[in-house]
Amino acid sequence: MSRPVTIAIVGAGSRGTTYATCAARTDRARVVALAEPREFPRATLAAEHAVPTETVFADWRELADRPRLADVAVIATQDRAHAEPAVALARRGYHLLLEKPMATTEADCERIVRAAEEAGVLLAVCHVLRYTPYSRRLKDIVDSGRIGDVVTVEHLEPVGWWHHAHSYVRGNWRREDESTFMLMAKSCHDLDWLAHVIGRPAVRVSSFGGLYEFRPERRPPGAADRCLDCAVEPTCPYSAPRIYLPLVRQPERHWPLSVVTDDRTEAGVRAALREGPYGRCVYACDNDVVDHQVVDIEYTGGVTASFTMTAFAPVGHRRTRIFGTRGSLEGDGESITVHDFLGGTEVIRIDTAGATADDGHGGGDQAIVDAFVAGVAEGDPGRILTSGRDSLATHRLVWAAERARRTGSVVNVDSVDSVDSVINVDSLTSAPIPEETR
Repeated sequence: MSRPVTIAIVGAGSRGTTYATCAARTDRARVVALAEPREFPRATLAAEHAVPTETVFADWRELADRPRLADVAVIATQDRAHAEPAVALARRGYHLLLEKPMATTEADCERIVRAAEEAGVLLAVCHVLRYTPYSRRLKDIVDSGRIGDVVTVEHLEPVGWWHHAHSYVRGNWRREDESTFMLMAKSCHDLDWLAHVIGRPAVRVSSFGGLYEFRPERRPPGAADRCLDCAVEPTCPYSAPRIYLPLVRQPERHWPLSVVTDDRTEAGVRAALREGPYGRCVYACDNDVVDHQVVDIEYTGGVTASFTMTAFAPVGHRRTRIFGTRGSLEGDGESITVHDFLGGTEVIRIDTAGATADDGHGGGDQAIVDAFVAGVAEGDPGRILTSGRDSLATHRLVWAAERARRTGSVVNVDSVDSVDSVINVDSLTSAPIPEETR
């Protein structure tokens, strides 16, 4: 394909905007169509990429009703709204770049994979951590055999106190019945990354965790329902004014303020905090997703991994320790320290960007778009590091881990015939913390 790869963006929120920007940076792709129900982000993104008026839609169904307008559809709607546009646009012949998670039920994930396979289109779920320069270097070291056979792994995701408050207490992913459970919404990245690095199928899993801090019982005496009215606000680490007002002076930062308001003045932010969801006290919200969770996984051959997700840390890169039969390594997203039992210790520095959605996930956002555009342009699925079936397998592991947490059991991953029948997120909320641990 000598011409530029053409792209339709479905969902002009933070992630859709990011992928559109990354596509333009490739110099091999351009955005030619857009579907977004909200007027301001729709108009903003259309203007930024000079999308013709006749291919700007308020509803993805209008896009799907037209003859195919682009080579690729980027699906960046809210989690529960992934399946319908993904299936419809695959059937129209669009290659799919699909924001994670694939969908919020196993049945919908299977529908998406099957639709892509039947249509013969490429499907990549945006597991961007696989694509960072850091991950590629770490994977190369493990695959080289330098530390021998991988036996066990420790992996930490420090979500960050303010990020958790923004997205998972006040924000769009705070409730399972509106989105999905925390492990799927945030950490399917990590269980996918572990599968990528370890290179073995998961056999069984256990998990523990819950909602510890962001509950009415933890509310400080004298706290108000909104931060702007609160006498406790100056000493609260989750203060909305403290999180958002400094961003007014940082116009280069798109996220997270872009989610709070379209008016980036101090007056606009204050108005949003007084009237909108992001100004609420974190102890007086309607959230129910967990704020900490551990997952223990056994892979074939007896290899094990332990994953920890916590809100209670600075926002930062994931941190990993991998223990092998001939050495070990420690990685923090910026450097890898290799301990070779025969050859000594080496520290490898990685040229990397930041760790969050605001700064491109350490280069992963750009790298996955580069790879997908190249895969489409060259007709080479090998550019993509994970197939739809691979992503379905790691999503099934996430569901199994959540079943283990809710039931307090060890779950055999391949014995869960229908995860949806085990976890009905419309009727279940996060398991409560036992009284003695509060």
